Amino acid sequence: MHNADEMLAAAASRTEELAAPGLSPRPRRKVAVLSCMDTRIDLFPMLGLQRGDAHIIRNSGGLVTDDVIRSLSASQRLLGTEEIVVVMHDDCGLQRVSEDQFAQALAADGVRPTWRLGAFDDVEATLCHGLVRLGSSPELPARDHIRGFIFDPETGTLREVAKPGG
Repeated sequence: MHNADEMLAAAASRTEELAAPGLSPRPRRKVAVLSCMDTRIDLFPMLGLQRGDAHIIRNSGGLVTDDVIRSLSASQRLLGTEEIVVVMHDDCGLQRVSEDQFAQALAADGVRPTWRLGAFDDVEATLCHGLVRLGSSPELPARDHIRGFIFDPETGTLREVAKPGG
């Protein structure tokens, strides 16, 4: 059985648990969380969240991309979120990866994407850059409450990174 088949079977066996009748698409806590897609990050227990509390946006690296700003704009403008939390982590798969080697591997397969991988060396500097970008994005009407954290998957600790100029 393939993973998708197993997942479909699991969902079919838990419909009562998964159903959310009456739960609003508007997050109760009015927060959107951006995080890396890393399998070691379990945001709900880490941040004390329950289903319905927050919008969760995940991508490779937890990077502030154009698509993240699109999603956050919809989250704020259409669904009432007022706060953004960004969670990156130590030992990220994008750290110390060669952007050029990745692009060359894609090109060898005849692929020329319009996007870049987003590789980085310094997780704290990358997080700070993302916080600044969010704080200066006119697409986001609520920019006063943006905070960033770095998770250490080895120790389970979460530390805050101060937003530059804030």
